This record gives sequence, structure tokens and C-alpha cells, in this order.
Amino acid sequence: MRVQESVLQELAQRKLAMAGLSTEHAGIVADVLVFADTYGIHSHGVMRTEYYAERIVKGGINTRPSFSVEKTGPCSAIFHADNGAGHVAAKLAMDEAVAMARNNGVAVVGVRQMSHSGALAYFTRRAAAQDMVAVSVCQSDPMVVPLGGTQPYYGTNPLAFAAPGVADVLGFDMATTVQAWGKILEARTEDQPIPEDWAVDDEGNPTTDPADVAALRPAAGAKGYGLAMMVDVLSGVLLGLPFGKRVSSMYEDLQQGRNLGQLHIVLNPAAFTNLSAFKTDISATMRDLSQMKPAPGFDRVLYPGQDRKLIHQEYQRDGIAVPDEVYDYLTSEMIHRDRYKTQTAPDDTVPAKQLHRWKNDGGALPPPDLAL
Repeated sequence: MRVQESVLQELAQRKLAMAGLSTEHAGIVADVLVFADTYGIHSHGVMRTEYYAERIVKGGINTRPSFSVEKTGPCSAIFHADNGAGHVAAKLAMDEAVAMARNNGVAVVGVRQMSHSGALAYFTRRAAAQDMVAVSVCQSDPMVVPLGGTQPYYGTNPLAFAAPGVADVLGFDMATTVQAWGKILEARTEDQPIPEDWAVDDEGNPTTDPADVAALRPAAGAKGYGLAMMVDVLSGVLLGLPFGKRVSSMYEDLQQGRNLGQLHIVLNPAAFTNLSAFKTDISATMRDLSQMKPAPGFDRVLYPGQDRKLIHQEYQRDGIAVPDEVYDYLTSEMIHRDRYKTQTAPDDTVPAKQLHRWKNDGGALPPPDLAL
């Protein structure tokens, strides 16, 4: 079904507040999730609400974190996230980096001990909207074999980039694997084979059977492998956090904080060139690429991120495509405690209103008008 952006935002915020987040933090997380959906990144959209809510009620996301910023130099800082909602920590850390870069030209802000933060493009585009160039990298749990290996070591370890143009943003958001894990799950559900270069079985052999997949393969062989290593160093080792195969699992113990790391690098174009000329040239880059004659088999040349822009325009016009089961969960009064793996015996599904004091936190958001 199609749901309007504002309605989906309100539904996700309401559910996260029911699980135990403050209204403010629930609103920020919901904003990042809906952003992902509006750009067609559904693997990081509101479908994740159920997972976050379960982790919140089990204690794996700190609902009252003590955030703090530790300045380590004129252009560097550590944002201590206290295992609070990763979306919130990453947003606040990016805001800190933007302010620092505006004053000093460059900023590098690491986020320590955070939970999963969703689509990285949200944070880099936030910086670009304030006339900054931004790169963000973040570690994830091991599910990718190194080139020539048989066991997972690195995560999908995504990275995002954004630069401001005159009226648009040039940027991209990518995992360092050939394909996302969600595509494997989709193929399993549909009982369809996958391309041979996507994944390997438990012996490290390429497989086309999604049921046999034990790990993903790095994008472009050695190049994706190297990028995954770089991201792991910048967002893990550099911040004194668990790295490589030591990074915590997203699903194994929902009672524990994940202690993840992320790194924002922000550059102020005005410290290097004329800002107006920079933005004009970024727009010229997009125009040059989109006006290029397409090769045989292609209808057009898209600049990086333009495919997502087209999806965004469609969803803003027609509403966001949401699976019925996700919509039903968001509009329900339930928080599940038995949908994801945990080290303790799962409890039965329980009414969320019996679990947390969300009403007393100003978070009593009434069900919105769901009609389009």
C-alpha cells in the first residue's frame, strides 16, 4: 500500500515511543527511517521499526543515554553515544562536525559505542544541505568473506558521500559488498536463484542457491575488500572499538548494547575555494553526466544518486510503498519480544502500553489519520 510520508513518520515515532524511547529520540529515528523509504532504501526504512522496538524493550538500546562530546583538537572530536539510538547519535555528531568545519574548514568526528544508525546518506545529505561536503563511514557485524577467504570477517561496512550543488545534492550511499543481505533474504522468500558473484557457501565456494549462503562477497573483488578494511579501521580501530570479526551481531543478543563506531568527515568548501563557484561546478557535473549520450542498452546516463532522486520524487507525489505486514505492525498496539534471536528465552508478545512509561514522557501520540 501507499502511505504519505508525514503519516509514516508519525506511525514510526509513535511505535518507537511506545517501546521506550523519548518522544524526541523516537522522532529522530523515525525521520531517518522514513528518509530511507522515501529514497527507496527500504532495507533501512520503517520495516526496521519492529527490530528496533524489540531491542529497546530488551535493553539493547539505551533509552536515556548520557551523550557527551569530547574535543580532541581544533578539528576533531569524539561523540560518546552511551549505546543510545544510533540514528540520534549520528545526527547530533554530524551537527557537531558541521559546526566545527564551518569555523575551522575541516572536521572529523568519531561516534563511539552507538547502536545501528540506518542509512548513512541521511547524515551526509544533512551536511550538504548546510553547504558542506561530507563523508560518513560505519562498521557492521561480520558477514563478508575477505577475498579468497572462507569465513566472514568484515561487515558490509557502508560509506556515504554528499556535496552541495546549486539546487540539488550530488552523492551516493553504498555497502562494500556486491549485494545487500536483504537481497539474499528476498531470494530465499521467493525461492529464486541469485547471481554467482553475490555470495559463498560455508566452504567459501560461490553459490547461486540463497539457502546455501553463508557469507557475502566484497564488491569488485580486491577493491571492495580494501574499502571494507578502510571503513573498519576508520570507524572501529581508530576509535578504540571492537573491529573485524569482533564487531557485535545485530541480532544475537538484543539485551546488550552494540558498541558500534561511525566516523564523519566534513569539509567546508569555502575553506578551499569560492563556495558559489563550487556549488555551480557540482551542478555542472550533474548536468554534464545526465546530458551525456547513453551507451547501447541504456536509456540515459544518471549521475550518482539520481536514481534515488527519481524514486524520492515519485514517493513524495504518490506516497511511500509499505508492505501490508509492516503497516499492520505500525498501526497495532503491540511490541513484539519474540521475533529476533536472543540469548534468553523469548517472552510472549505483550501490549506495549504495559511495558514502558511512554505516556508519562509526553510520548502519547494518538493514531494518526491513515487515509491518503
